[in-house]
Amino acid sequence: MTFNEGAQIDSGRVSVGGSGGGGGGRGGKFALGGGMGGLIVLVLALLMGGNPGSVLGGLSGAIDGPAQVGTGAANTLEGCKTGADANRDVNCRVAGTAESLDSVWAQQLQRQTGTKYVPPGVMLFSGAVNTGCGNATSDVGPFYCPADSTAYFDTSFFQLLVDRFGSSGGPLAQEYVVAHEVGHHIQNQLGDIGRAQTDPRGAQSAAVRTELQADCYAGIWAHSADSQPGPNGGPPFLNKLTDTDIKDALSAASSVGDDRIQRASSGRVNPEGWTHGSSEQRMKWFLTGYRTGRVADCNTYAARDLNNPPALT
Repeated sequence: MTFNEGAQIDSGRVSVGGSGGGGGGRGGKFALGGGMGGLIVLVLALLMGGNPGSVLGGLSGAIDGPAQVGTGAANTLEGCKTGADANRDVNCRVAGTAESLDSVWAQQLQRQTGTKYVPPGVMLFSGAVNTGCGNATSDVGPFYCPADSTAYFDTSFFQLLVDRFGSSGGPLAQEYVVAHEVGHHIQNQLGDIGRAQTDPRGAQSAAVRTELQADCYAGIWAHSADSQPGPNGGPPFLNKLTDTDIKDALSAASSVGDDRIQRASSGRVNPEGWTHGSSEQRMKWFLTGYRTGRVADCNTYAARDLNNPPALT
């Protein structure tokens, strides 16, 4: 139980189904997965000689095509009012995490970078969804679409992390996934989101650096989430994080490392095919953000050694 049971949650923060939309988007019409389901599908497609674009439907190929915004009306998530609801219900947990992220980044982004935080859209879906980056199915896993500044989640993915990749089922493991996707939104606001497309594969690639930075930004959220007051001076959304909570987040980060997924799917590791970083790297960059709380310490693009973040050495 990570949420303060007395924290107030706005069910309207998260939409369900249809087409999402937030603000502050500067990126193109491509989508970034959280190194989760999207990476799993992509790795399997590449290993089998398939076309990732065909596996992901219209999502991957949408960078060169027009934005496709769905026509279905989005519904509002209901029944999520307090932190107690977030502790018992996974959908409410996503909503509460989104509000906690809003609270932290509204303070930290402006203070540390001078950029005003614009909250992203957050949408829950099941099966398939139409987005500003194209059509996507649940096989892609959680992802962020810069074209409509929205993070998309099918929460059944959280159980997949546990069942297939050995992640902890703890709440902060799930909240880390949400924080990582919102980390991509922070990159979008700061104008860095497009770097992943300029160098999309390899152990030192810009794609890997982009994903590790999103992990670091997730750590920044964890650094402040249990102390940043909620709206109108209310209590922080999260209770004081424990070592067990942080281990849960690290477990999720580790379970979706390129090396771990490659080894599980093919029995071998090929760094030339990496797009998200190794398990160890993902944990270390999350810890960087968590321990320092500084955006400047998350500059993965300038790091000479991704295995050893400067702030941890």
